[in-house]
Amino acid sequence: MTQTLKVFVARLVGLVVLGPDGESIGRVRDVVLAMHLPGQRSRALGLAVELAASRRRIFVPMGRVTNIDADAVTLTTGRVNVRNLQLRPNEALAVGQVLESPVHTDDPEFPELHETELSVVDMEIERTRSLDWVVSRVALRTGRRGLRRRGETRVVPWNHVVGLSKLNLNHPGHGVELALTQFEGMRPADVANAFRELPEQRRQQLAAALDDERLADIVQEMTTDEQTALLASLNRARVAAVLEAMDPDDVADLLGVMPAAEAEALLARMAPEDSAPVRRLLLHSPDTAGGVMTPEPIIVSAGTTVSEALARVANPDVGPATATMVMVVRPPTSTPTGTFLGVVHTQALLREPPANLVAGILDDDIPRLRPEDSLEAMTRFFATYNLSLAPVVDESAHLLGAVAVDDLLDAVLPRDWREQEPEGLPR
Repeated sequence: MTQTLKVFVARLVGLVVLGPDGESIGRVRDVVLAMHLPGQRSRALGLAVELAASRRRIFVPMGRVTNIDADAVTLTTGRVNVRNLQLRPNEALAVGQVLESPVHTDDPEFPELHETELSVVDMEIERTRSLDWVVSRVALRTGRRGLRRRGETRVVPWNHVVGLSKLNLNHPGHGVELALTQFEGMRPADVANAFRELPEQRRQQLAAALDDERLADIVQEMTTDEQTALLASLNRARVAAVLEAMDPDDVADLLGVMPAAEAEALLARMAPEDSAPVRRLLLHSPDTAGGVMTPEPIIVSAGTTVSEALARVANPDVGPATATMVMVVRPPTSTPTGTFLGVVHTQALLREPPANLVAGILDDDIPRLRPEDSLEAMTRFFATYNLSLAPVVDESAHLLGAVAVDDLLDAVLPRDWREQEPEGLPR
């Protein structure tokens, strides 16, 4: 006879998933449920697993699970399908959609709760003799009581939960707070991947709940089509605020595919200091250095000290490629700048006394790009000079911006590269 396993969903989240050979595949991020009609148990179909190699989320059937302990979930032998997780009709994510949903109970053990609206805080799933996994019990929380911030929690059998099978999973607030908590500490690219597996309306609810800066970071990691669809659900004032928090080159890429009138309307709503660099980028073709560059590299004058330059490099908002060098120009230091003098490499800054001036360690022979250079020319440039960042200078020797190697990769890869499966992943 098959031993029955029981586990609460919240305990599964974050556990390492081990393959049959003991190798780590990723971590559990959610449980996929089949929401059935009243009188039928909801089934746990599988796990939403975040791959360690790519941070994408895949579906692993519960039938592949052989053991669950305090630290890990172990899978049976066989190949793991690494296709992206996609929910089917009548399927839901336990953590992302069901938890925090309002329900009632008719459990005879708790008659005092029969007329009370409760919220789902956890769900126990168990493996049956037929090897199916089903919801067995549900943890419910009452509302606030007296001076207590939260009510008490009661665990009741699944068949005494009223409304679980009829949940409006897209109702505002259902699971939003818990989902936001789950996204804390995750890289924006990983959150963007998690967004792809959610229903459209849930994506819109989460976007509405995120602050402008966090949402901007996430939107920058989406495809243009995904960006357009998500921002279309927000009012124009909110869209303009998110665009202001994005990097100018990413904003230019997005507005460049919009109808001209719509793009101009959004630019008009943005603060002038945020819209001005975007307008300059839009003057260039998107497949040239002028269209790919960021207009906001680290720029200083020749009289800047080494300690001041390093403080600019240490800014957490500066990307890794941009932080590899500091552009040195004559005033003004906002693009388009005065005469471009050269660069100072961050490694050179680290070897100099803090009080020294950057002018003393200037690399004035650094190769540079022209704004009209093509993607092919930029690719050859980076391959030839082994740089992570390249200055873009016009014919009058004014610095216009800089092309980072990651922005070049974004430009040369297919538009849907974020949705494609990376090669070389364990299967």
